[in-house]
Parts: sequence; structure tokens; C-alpha cells
Amino acid sequence: MARKRSAPAPTLVLLVRHGQTPTTGTTLPGRARGLHLADSGIAQAEAAATRIAKLAKVSAIYASPLERTRETAKPIARERKLKVQIDRGLLECDFGDWTGKKLDALRKLPEWTTVQRYPSGFRFPNGESFAEMQTRMVGAIDGLVAKHPGQTIVAVSHADPIKAAVAQALGTHLDLFQRIVISPCSISAILYTSSGPAVLTVNSTGDDLSKLGIS
Repeated sequence: MARKRSAPAPTLVLLVRHGQTPTTGTTLPGRARGLHLADSGIAQAEAAATRIAKLAKVSAIYASPLERTRETAKPIARERKLKVQIDRGLLECDFGDWTGKKLDALRKLPEWTTVQRYPSGFRFPNGESFAEMQTRMVGAIDGLVAKHPGQTIVAVSHADPIKAAVAQALGTHLDLFQRIVISPCSISAILYTSSGPAVLTVNSTGDDLSKLGIS
């Protein structure tokens, strides 16, 4: 008689948005290179590192390849004495022709309403669709969960991919994902179990993570 295979132990994923940059709130930087954290973003990253350091165990730190995520991950990794590992699946959405455009100008476009109200049906010109972004981000997290059963890991990414991952974990349609707020250096905690994900906190910017019972 075949022995019943036990389910993998739950994996806790801490999704961290990068800290503020000089363009946060004014420009859509996308995947453009050379954008670094502002002084305020560096301070936010240090604060996030201090919060995460209070957890008993973190097994790995991952970040998207862009400078602002790697710089956010650096103090978190330093506190845990770990190396930042790069995962391209955590990249920002490819905004195509919208990359580097001012948000004030983009809000005047007729397509902006679609971005906000029907994102599942929108593709950025010469770029990625929101549906592709969500599939990529969720797939990246699934891969990390498979690598770290029963462990706690950190994944530093960007606002839209994190919003899309949280929406998927909540069972929320992608057309409603714009209702989720992900602030700079906020932490969203999702416990991935064999029976599905459990969202423990979203957009946490100051509370004690150990009070979630995940330490």
C-alpha cells in the first residue's frame, strides 16, 4: 500500500514594496534603470528591516532586479545576515510606451479609466497586460514557496505586482485590484498553505509583525 504523502508545511511570504524614490507619486518609472531610493526611501527601508528583524526566523530575501528594490532589500538582508537573491518574476509591470511618463499627463488619457476600472482588459502599449503581470508575479511566488516549505521569506517588489498578488490570494478579481493600497516599504504578509493562501496583513507600515502570530 502506498504511503500517503504529507502536505508541505505552510510558507510565510512577506511582500515588501520598495521605498520612496524621487519620482514616487509623480512619474511612472516602470522598468527604467538608474532610479534609486530617495533619502526618505532609505529611512523607510531601514525601518522595514528593523520590523522584520524582530521575527524569529527569516530564511531568504528576494528582490526584483531594479535598483530601488535591491536597495530596499539590502538593510533587511543585513539585519538577517543573508544575501539578497534576485528574482525577475518580482519585476515591475512593463509599462511599455508609458514608461517614464508623468502621471498628471497619463490621467488625462482616455485609457486611464480602463486602467482603473477594467485593468484585466488593458495592455500597456508595447508593454505587458495586467493579467500577464499577475500571472508572472503569482508564478514567481509559487516558485519561491516551493523552494521554502515551512519557512518565512521576504520578497521585495513593486506596488502593482504586490497588489495583484494580494488580490489573487484574497480571491478578488483583477478588475478590483486597484482598490488595494500598497504604500512605499509597506509589508503584506501571506501564509501559503496546501489548502490555499491566508492573507494576514496588507499594507502594514508600522505595527508589530510579531503580533500577527507569525514570528
